[in-house]
Amino acid sequence: MRYEGPIYRPPSEADSLLIQATVGCPHNKCTFCMVYKDNVRFKVRATTEIKEDLDEAYKIYGDAIRTLFLPAGNTIAMPTAALAEICRYSRKLFPRLQRITVYGSAPYINQKGIIELKQLAEAGLSRIHVGLESGDDEILRRVKKGCNQQIQIAAGRMVRQAGLELSEYVILGLGGKERTTPHALATARAVNAIVPDYLRLRTLVPKINTPLLEEVLQGRFQMLSPHEVILETMSLLEAITITTQVVSDHYTNYVNVVGRLPEDKAAMLRTLQTARQRPEADFRPFFIGTQ
Repeated sequence: MRYEGPIYRPPSEADSLLIQATVGCPHNKCTFCMVYKDNVRFKVRATTEIKEDLDEAYKIYGDAIRTLFLPAGNTIAMPTAALAEICRYSRKLFPRLQRITVYGSAPYINQKGIIELKQLAEAGLSRIHVGLESGDDEILRRVKKGCNQQIQIAAGRMVRQAGLELSEYVILGLGGKERTTPHALATARAVNAIVPDYLRLRTLVPKINTPLLEEVLQGRFQMLSPHEVILETMSLLEAITITTQVVSDHYTNYVNVVGRLPEDKAAMLRTLQTARQRPEADFRPFFIGTQ
């Protein structure tokens, strides 16, 4: 198999076959992201090349493949006909395949529209991982996400309506000390409107070579302390009223809270409240991310 540029996948795809369908990210402006900043231009790989890589994987693994993830950072931006062709080919090649997954951001999901998303679902696409990051429009503007809450909600609802599973990602602490309350409450409102299958929590770690790190180092962005991140997480969970699976599967988090809302909310809040009683020195130290 051939790979170009950085290859990232969600923790939930740790056991998945990785076959690169696109290179880079077509947006590539988020101030917190370092992944594709090193002159990596977005492009869609030729379907013939992708199929060749799938064929090579079959020679190695046979029909043992159960899950397939198609990097890179925004593969939903791939032309629908080409992505559908790859999904159908993968399903035929690996008859025991249970899931095909991609990353996709809200603006590009909305560009697809419900008809094309349904075409992808029918072709065998299973799940889209979407970076909600925040439901607060001011934070989304500051981090140059390229969309607002309304666009995020429309995209999330469209994914669910198309019959695809939806994983939404939230970055705890993305509003800093200034906007921690708006971040928690507006994000909860967005989640309540979207009703994702999974809500995946990440904690902000400023990365090298990013505008956000420069803001932190210059004192223009004040990071939350561990206790403040925990309090923000509690505010977020308390305000969520829909049914969803909360997952905290990331090395950046101070506390791992996992459960099904609403039935596990009380237990998750107790876990967080207990963590708030620990000295802040017990938690991981501040660090600058390099990956």
